[in-house]
Amino acid sequence: MEITSFSPIIVTKEPDATIELFEELGFKRKHHANISTGAVNIDMVSDNGFRVDVASAVLDQEQDMTIIRMNVRNFDEAYQILIDHGFINTRGDDTLDTGSAKAATMVSPTGFKIALNEHFRK
Repeated sequence: MEITSFSPIIVTKEPDATIELFEELGFKRKHHANISTGAVNIDMVSDNGFRVDVASAVLDQEQDMTIIRMNVRNFDEAYQILIDHGFINTRGDDTLDTGSAKAATMVSPTGFKIALNEHFRK
């Protein structure tokens, strides 16, 4: 299985304030995506290559969440590895088609989450 990127996503009701904080820490906006669920996702990168995504919360949540983003070349292969390790897809067996990627949020038996994505290659 090939992982193409691996970084944190901060899901928050206050994305502008979070983006401003990371900009002050030296991160720059690299990519902006509007997702079909209504979420906005900003990919940020520092000069030394560290990455963080800031996503707007679309669910009613009391606190920010941090999720691990894992982009892969083969979604089905990665999905099966996570299932074999007891992860559960938050959408049942469904996936999200964002228009540019196939995605699912996977929850481990102990509760940490991985946002699994395969970007469609042109």
